[in-house]
Amino acid sequence: MARRMEQICLPQMPRRAFLAITAGGLLATPLAAEGQQAAKVPRIGFLGTNSPAEYPDLLGAFRQGLGDLGYMEGQNIAIEYRWAEGRVERFPDLGLELVGLKVDVIVATSSPMALAAKNATKTIPIVFVTAADPVGQGLVAAIARPGGNVTGFSLLAPEIVARQLQILKEAVPTVSRVALLSNPANSYTALLVKETEAAARSLRVRVQPLGVRGAAALDGAFSAIAKERPGALFVLFDPVLLGHRTRITAFANKNRLPAMYPHKEYAAAGGFIAYGVDLRDNFRRAATYVDKILKGVKPADLPVEQPTKFELIINLKTARTLGLTIPPSLLQRADQVIE
Repeated sequence: MARRMEQICLPQMPRRAFLAITAGGLLATPLAAEGQQAAKVPRIGFLGTNSPAEYPDLLGAFRQGLGDLGYMEGQNIAIEYRWAEGRVERFPDLGLELVGLKVDVIVATSSPMALAAKNATKTIPIVFVTAADPVGQGLVAAIARPGGNVTGFSLLAPEIVARQLQILKEAVPTVSRVALLSNPANSYTALLVKETEAAARSLRVRVQPLGVRGAAALDGAFSAIAKERPGALFVLFDPVLLGHRTRITAFANKNRLPAMYPHKEYAAAGGFIAYGVDLRDNFRRAATYVDKILKGVKPADLPVEQPTKFELIINLKTARTLGLTIPPSLLQRADQVIE
């Protein structure tokens, strides 16, 4: 009898364990699936004004900013890149493409790109990396309270052109006539030209404005400059012109024109002097706004940030080629001297 009871009772424990394990497995399956659904990888839309080749350092700074916040591209975040190759007419279509992909946030490398994205969507958050006049351009309602779905980082460009012209005059005291290269396709260009002309009058310098809407117009501008033979070249901030910095600096150096450029990237390409916002810092900081937006903060509540880093770069090698001697006081103030 005892033997018979053993046969009946002993299997009951494994059976209960089996049922518990089976039930646990059945319960765990939907929970695991739920966890996989919850781990949705956010997608960033990235609108580049030029080509990837023009952005190695700047794109690297943006990725570094994301990495510092714990985001790794291809792992816990995805980036959809769209490049305009400097063609302004492509901006609207590229903005619409990213909206069609239903990305979580759009990063626009320039204010014209941000405007194209804003025209394409009123709901997807947009972060611009560089904007000369975000309020005047209609990107935001106000610096402190942007409103809407757009925010980002300003260049303070109108305030700094006077400083750029003053530095150029300090480097080349004899200059009295300057060719002003700009892109009239940008809505803020008129403001920058006005500010430059006002600064030029105070320094007793005459300005010759030359509009360049794209690569095709550069040759015409170069011909006009060569014909007029000004004492120097002054290049206003513009993302399209930045994409052609190698051609611009090569022309200036070949024609022995001392030139002031708006960013370090020009000096690195052989330009004489550059003074302006550290673009890499803006790209790195843009990642912080992407992070906040992905965590639920509305762009309307993120104030447009002003630049925190300006840099003066002097290309001493180019100065020697141009036969110029840089004043020691100016060299001492430089953040970087390229030998």
